[in-house]
Amino acid sequence: MADNEFLRISDLHSFYGESHILHGVDLTVRSGEVVTLLGRNGAGRTTTLKSIMGLVGRRTGSIMINGVETVGLPPHKIARLGIGYCPEERGIFASLNCEENLLLPPAVASGGMSLEEIYELFPNLEERRLSPGTRLSGGEQQMLSVARILRTGATLLLLDEISEGLAPVIVQALANAIRTLRQKGLTIVMVEQNFRFAAPLADRFYVMEHGRIAEAFTASELKAKMGMLHEYLGV
Repeated sequence: MADNEFLRISDLHSFYGESHILHGVDLTVRSGEVVTLLGRNGAGRTTTLKSIMGLVGRRTGSIMINGVETVGLPPHKIARLGIGYCPEERGIFASLNCEENLLLPPAVASGGMSLEEIYELFPNLEERRLSPGTRLSGGEQQMLSVARILRTGATLLLLDEISEGLAPVIVQALANAIRTLRQKGLTIVMVEQNFRFAAPLADRFYVMEHGRIAEAFTASELKAKMGMLHEYLGV
């Protein structure tokens, strides 16, 4: 394993029941990197994140997290390796207020952010800390679902479509938060449909199609790859 390699996926096949979704995915993410998975809906990007967390029916191949093989591990043991997953559906508890939602997740590793640090990152949440989960706007709920995993001490964040359907001002706040987290040394894998949001944040990109990696390139190659991206994504 390379010294700073946090995640290495090799020949990953994933299944929901009889449905074969991922067909031999290979990708690596280095410690402290932001990597974005691009692709059309149904390309296998969300399934890749769920496979890392062990949330699919069956997985074969290899998923090494910090040198530990995790294909045979249950989700709670994978989380304890320092993995935080922010799913598309958010999962805010309506009966709890904003701060109670923040305090709910257990620590998976030491070094989780304090409430003060989280409120510095997301000032909106401090203003709404006593508001019930149901009274938060979509953007505030999205900030809360990202903030919640930062409390756990996770050092690899898996973020699924966090900018989807949100006002530009909220999207900008989330982009600023990702930049701050990267400066703190966190490793981030994003699935993102909003190319304008993802492009300036990522160090490297993987393009998925039909459950496989179709292309991989770095941020410095982005301009040269725009024609190819237009074909794959219509951007």
